[in-house]
Amino acid sequence: MIDFKEVISEKLGNNIDVLKSDEIKALIEVPPNKEMGDYAFPCFKLAKEYRKSPMAIAEEISKSIPTGEVISKVINVGGYVNFFVNKEALAKKVITQVLSEKKDYGKSNIGEGKNVLIDFSSPNIAKPFHIGHIRTTVIGNALHKIYASQGYNTVRINHLGDYGTQFGKLIVAYKLWGNKEVVESSPIKELLKLYVKFHDEAEKKPEMEDEARAWFTKLENGDEEATELWSWFREESLKEFQRVYDLLDIQFDSYAGESFYSDKMQSVIDELKEKNLLVESEGTMIVDLSDENLPPALIQKTDGSTLYLTRDLAAGFYRKKTYDFEKCLYVVGSQQELHFRQYFAVIKKMGYDWYKDMVHVPFGMVALEEGTMSTRKGRVVFLEDVLNQAIEKTREIIIEKNPEAGDIDKIAREVGVGAVVFQELSNSRIKDYTFSWERTLSFEGETGPYVQYTHARCCAVLRKANQVVTPEVNFDLISDEDSSEVLKVIETFNKSILLAMSKNEPHIVTRFALDLAQAFNKFYHNNPIVVEDDGVRNARLALVEATRQSLENALAILGINAPEKM
Repeated sequence: MIDFKEVISEKLGNNIDVLKSDEIKALIEVPPNKEMGDYAFPCFKLAKEYRKSPMAIAEEISKSIPTGEVISKVINVGGYVNFFVNKEALAKKVITQVLSEKKDYGKSNIGEGKNVLIDFSSPNIAKPFHIGHIRTTVIGNALHKIYASQGYNTVRINHLGDYGTQFGKLIVAYKLWGNKEVVESSPIKELLKLYVKFHDEAEKKPEMEDEARAWFTKLENGDEEATELWSWFREESLKEFQRVYDLLDIQFDSYAGESFYSDKMQSVIDELKEKNLLVESEGTMIVDLSDENLPPALIQKTDGSTLYLTRDLAAGFYRKKTYDFEKCLYVVGSQQELHFRQYFAVIKKMGYDWYKDMVHVPFGMVALEEGTMSTRKGRVVFLEDVLNQAIEKTREIIIEKNPEAGDIDKIAREVGVGAVVFQELSNSRIKDYTFSWERTLSFEGETGPYVQYTHARCCAVLRKANQVVTPEVNFDLISDEDSSEVLKVIETFNKSILLAMSKNEPHIVTRFALDLAQAFNKFYHNNPIVVEDDGVRNARLALVEATRQSLENALAILGINAPEKM
């Protein structure tokens, strides 16, 4: 297969002796305006070496590069050497590759034999799985699929929040006001009521906080009653969480939450002591991180109980020993940035260089239109409710617009859930945003349903043609402007995945899907496909199939289904 960047870098290399071929290739970019060409090489870096202006260098290079089967034209524009690829060569490369690789198009094996751990979702037991959890859940799942597509062995870890003082609070609340049958009828909502009531009452009776801490200490020490209640809370919560994971079609390889590391913390504490890193401060045990310009890392409280950081340290050592990871990603909100900086700094101070392979993948906060979410106050939007409402709205639209669509329930689920997931992944993950029912359930504009509908449109065209599509076509017949724009987008698929992986940014893949859908819809409106002329029909059907396959593959990487009918 032709690698256009490789061909261009070779041609440039014959004229540039101060840069290596990989340096030249890394500098090649795509111009912002298609009239300026398909690829461009900036000459500004060469000005000092050649003691000439970038414009003069670009003019000299552009005149010395011959055109041919792959490159049809070379021009210089404001210090850039701009290349126009042969549109027939582009069509041949893309169509042949997509139609031969099918579901594997976009994949590579660059990560073969390497383990990448992705810690994501991680809801708290006995608390609502709310709209705020959707970001970590779908970003983490997309990152798993992105890395897996490039050959990495990914391990999906759901580090459940199933330990900590909140369980002491819940045990106190349940013993005071709880009812087993009521809790089992609706676990999360009833446990949330108890949790909210505890905080309301504790404001009047602060001693309840001490009672809660005492119950958590009992739990840490293996008290039978505390352990039995905690296990029940965990089991009932997981049943409810699983319904959401089933809707999103997300699986995990490990549900080892905070409690899993309760017997693994002491060895870390002992090592910190042996290395003289653990010091006493006002009754607590800390690691001094002043040389890293960070506040001290709190390892043990005055009563001897541990903290989130202690358990994360135990988890880090367990994961390195168990999986020998190439990377360990933590898909956790940006408000936890300090925690992760301290966590990684402690491992660095302990003398382990694999702290460099641990990456915090932060994302922005989700707020409600009526104010900040608060579990303590019971002000939350349940994620399951959001997904179910999206499915129901989609079902209503399908019944109204296309009642003959077939399996309406299946389509409604795929499109409704896809709409929610795509919206979450369509912007840079670091942006804060306010949750809006109206925006989440809108199918207009740059949305998941728009991309899914484009895939369904491709399927409809192929059904109508009712013939075998092959890559043996006259590629000159799809070298026109509309066709070339579609093919140019398809050709960037693997590059988009690799860029998304390097930045841990799934929205780069959603942008690819939108760009492809928009380019194809323009082609579709301007060019009849199932026409009398065999050559034109076959070539355009090959383009339709390449588009359909690329959209299916892109949506799959985002964790979204590609329906054949809508």
